[in-house]
Amino acid sequence: MARKNLIEISAPNPARVETVAPRDNRPIAGFVPQERSTAPVGGITKTLGNITEKMERASELERQLAAGQAIVELDTGLIDASFVSDRLAIDAAELAQLVEQIREHGQQVPILVRPHPETRGRYQVAYGHRRLAATKELGIRVRAVVRDLTDGQLVVSQGQENSARTNLSYIERALFASRLEDRSFGRDVIMAALGVDKAALSRMLIVIRQVPLDLINAIGAAPDIGRRRWLELGERLEGADIEKIIAELSADDARRIPSDERFQRALVLATKRTAASKPAIAKTQVSGVPVTIKKTASGATFVFDGKTAPGFDQFVQERLKGLFQEFNKDRGA
Repeated sequence: MARKNLIEISAPNPARVETVAPRDNRPIAGFVPQERSTAPVGGITKTLGNITEKMERASELERQLAAGQAIVELDTGLIDASFVSDRLAIDAAELAQLVEQIREHGQQVPILVRPHPETRGRYQVAYGHRRLAATKELGIRVRAVVRDLTDGQLVVSQGQENSARTNLSYIERALFASRLEDRSFGRDVIMAALGVDKAALSRMLIVIRQVPLDLINAIGAAPDIGRRRWLELGERLEGADIEKIIAELSADDARRIPSDERFQRALVLATKRTAASKPAIAKTQVSGVPVTIKKTASGATFVFDGKTAPGFDQFVQERLKGLFQEFNKDRGA
């Protein structure tokens, strides 16, 4: 009877290793199943055969671990988060659902980790933070693929897996992009991690510059809110009382509603603040003079028509001091 492609090898704690059968169901490279012999074998030959077999299995396991093809069961206490966060927070309801799924069916998809670059014997997650949190809550080992990754390879794997599984909202992806930029990753790495082009990445970074992090945290992931709405909120925030908006969204009643609804509330509050703070403008012109005067309750703005009279603005600017002195003289100052 031929041996199965799927082999299991016991390894010392903290990890138990299980190799994965190749996708095309062919034998693993370098491992050729042999038919069991029914003929008597001498003791020495049998011992040598066992040693050779174990050495071949150990070599194959080492090769697969180096290639990241093995699934290892790790103690969750030995695994640290990625050095750059890609999400705001794990939703409690989603986590509870995932815990029940794993409790009932087991962990179907392994996480990806790398040996910790600074602490021997520990690991660092590339992706699978929710699965790690769920297995930790269940008190069981987590199934993981271990692979040597550079920082750049880790964040690209982290971003691409989340993009493929579509479990990050737009604002979380934008925050991930911003955090990668803060850590001096190049635009090419960030675009590869998020699967976006230059224009899309630029808009993500604009949103993060316009919307303060404290407000983003107060709103939450807002999974149904996309790029256009976040850009709209960023524009509405100009002139708005952002601290008051954050305070309102952080109140107990607001924390109990979904984050998508908190976003809508923030947009309404920002729009009201903008409308209330926008001064009324009255425009006037002096006949024959290429200047428009915009007056508000607190001041006035002179807008010079550069096409009709180029250089006239500089001419007036050079004479402002004299005009002001004349103004003060006329009113007896």
